[in-house]
Amino acid sequence: MNSIVIFCGSSKGTERIYEEQAYLLGKTLADLGIGLVYGGAKVGLMGAVADGALQHGGRVIGVLPYFLQTKEIAHDSLTELILVDTMHERKTKMNQLSDGVIALPGGFGTLEELFEMLTWGQLGLHQKPMGLLNTDGFYDELIALARHMVDKGFLKEINQQMLLWSADIQDLLNQMRNYQPPAVGKWITQEAT
Repeated sequence: MNSIVIFCGSSKGTERIYEEQAYLLGKTLADLGIGLVYGGAKVGLMGAVADGALQHGGRVIGVLPYFLQTKEIAHDSLTELILVDTMHERKTKMNQLSDGVIALPGGFGTLEELFEMLTWGQLGLHQKPMGLLNTDGFYDELIALARHMVDKGFLKEINQQMLLWSADIQDLLNQMRNYQPPAVGKWITQEAT
């Protein structure tokens, strides 16, 4: 993996560990020579992960829609800041620039970005590893929901297994390095779920 896209909150959250782990992830990627692609802001967990990489010599590319340039406060020390017109262009560009995906704690925007990448992977549009950094159990309920989707027949287990997760950065990165995508994409048929 030459670069990983990080989806995360533009807020810091209620627990200090979220910011600490975001910073540590950025540092770890820099130490491993893995480029960071993210949403381009200097606030919240977005700023923490970027700072962690930048302060340790990492390459950091931000992708930010013009209309969020002032709201999310663009980071001014990035290796490169790419401005785009729409949120969809943002996700498309992030996908083009990355070899893997990690979601840190965040809100609706973080989940929307993660689920679009999961859907694209399920449809066979990419074969990238996708993981949750499950800091302090933040994603426990989401992991349980994915299992519930399988149990109720709305998600195939092979597709559920596309979502990697760990509370430990090194463990998550190891899972991503060893990831094997599903052999077949999701085909839309009457029998498929």
